Amino acid sequence: MPAPFETIRYEVDGPVAFVTLDRPDAANAQSSQMIDEIDAALDLADADDTVRVVVLGAEGKHFSAGHDLKDILSGADEWARRRETPEGKLRHEQVMYWDKCLRLRNFRKPTIASVHGAVAAAGLMLACMCDLIVAADDTRFSNPVARMTGVGVEILVEPWELGPRKAKEFLWCAETLSAADAERFGLVNKVVPRADLDAAVREMAEKVALVPPVTAEAIKDTVNHTLDAMGQHDSWRYHFMVHQFVSNTAEATGALAARKEGGMDAVKREQAGER
Repeated sequence: MPAPFETIRYEVDGPVAFVTLDRPDAANAQSSQMIDEIDAALDLADADDTVRVVVLGAEGKHFSAGHDLKDILSGADEWARRRETPEGKLRHEQVMYWDKCLRLRNFRKPTIASVHGAVAAAGLMLACMCDLIVAADDTRFSNPVARMTGVGVEILVEPWELGPRKAKEFLWCAETLSAADAERFGLVNKVVPRADLDAAVREMAEKVALVPPVTAEAIKDTVNHTLDAMGQHDSWRYHFMVHQFVSNTAEATGALAARKEGGMDAVKREQAGER
């Protein structure tokens, strides 16, 4: 039996593995521990031949309000403390954000994000690493990082998910997309009533599980290869390095210090998309 997780739950039911973010009191903000535990859950799913599909969902009111800013600003772990230097910040974001997200995107088995409530900033990035997204009708998608002098978190999914013109509006104007609009733009596959989310995701997962594993893996690899041939990986990498530059400017570091001085309650409201 795997060691128990503290920030997620991992369960296997038939051909489906369910990875559930389980920090509802923090709006499922992604701490270093949570990111590591998601990665460890993928190890379990990868090693289990009975698992054909992985569902990534969340407990509580929100899917994920992004990275755990409270964790980062308080220097709660070694990764957060490394961010005191540009070199340490680059290493932290390379390993914990870039590498971990790309591991999910390239995971050999099909993945489905089951989202509801706030899907903000790095929460949106995480959901978009999955192959399919099913959204409850109460879901709201946002990436307000540009107003915090960032450049839209580490992997810029928006041009690929929304198209370039809508992506600029979404980021510059700090727009919030409803579930219906997200479906209209092609960001999600399906929108269902909140009460029906679990059943709808399970139904989709069971349909995907009927595809032979080798075939499912080959289709995923081919589609991802097509995206990369169109420049997705290179554009993401370019943005990642631009993000490093912008977030280390005097303007950005000053804004971060101001948020820290504003107190952790303000950070928590910011994570949940509250104003």
